Amino acid sequence: MKWIMSLFVVLSLSCFSNEYKIEPVKDNVYRFNTGHYYSVFMITESAAFVTDPINSDAAQWLNAEIKRRFNVPIKYLAYSHNHIDHTQGGGFLADSTTQVIAHRYADEDLRWTDAPTRMADITFAQELKVNMGSNSVELVYHGPNNGRGSVSMRFMPANVLYIVDWIVLGRMPYQDLQGYDIHGMIRSTEEVLAMAPFDVLVGGHANMGTRDDVKYYLSYIKALYDGVRDGMLSGLSVEEIQQQLTLSEFKSLPMFAQWREANIAGVHRMLMDQSYFNFRPDIKNNKD
Repeated sequence: MKWIMSLFVVLSLSCFSNEYKIEPVKDNVYRFNTGHYYSVFMITESAAFVTDPINSDAAQWLNAEIKRRFNVPIKYLAYSHNHIDHTQGGGFLADSTTQVIAHRYADEDLRWTDAPTRMADITFAQELKVNMGSNSVELVYHGPNNGRGSVSMRFMPANVLYIVDWIVLGRMPYQDLQGYDIHGMIRSTEEVLAMAPFDVLVGGHANMGTRDDVKYYLSYIKALYDGVRDGMLSGLSVEEIQQQLTLSEFKSLPMFAQWREANIAGVHRMLMDQSYFNFRPDIKNNKD
């Protein structure tokens, strides 16, 4: 069993890169990159506010770089949600004076699963505003969408929004949408677009972007959902929907050819698991 667990750890970390990079986003907000993963941080005159550690090695590197480049302590560390590929290694980014923040559902999951990270000191239910002099970070819970306790973070006055996994700009949503709630993805993204406008959105993967990019993402998610739902209501199998639902208007998205069928399968699975489409008496094949 021990060698199986060791192999799992190696495989689970294989998607991370040891080539790290820090790049400016806007004003005093920066993006940290390791492989296909991103987090953000804000630097004030006296302290830093950082987000997802991603993994232990990345967290150690970022901790050292913030101290070397900016010469300020890390006052706050906030988790975007519970998933371990974003929260692992928090103890290497936070020291004894750092306050760790998480939504209560994310904190609950990290504690119940004994996750290898630093647990939260501060939790909240709906909204939390952290003031740091003339700067602030506004954290908002938008309901279920991806994982547990996933929140948006708005860094002010730069007006940079950080959202992980449930909004992905400039790329297809990941494979078969493991851990997602398709209804929540749509509702939460609509909620973000109804909020005060942001200047830049930084995601946990793929591109930074604007409101127009978020609108385009939402149009894909809705087309995907509508196509799968309507196919299921017509009594089609997932294989038949994959053949008929081409979504060709979105074929320019990176990973479209590789993940289109998996995206369809993921929505199909969610509608079976969450909405019990297999029990619907109005669907022809369910009566056979």
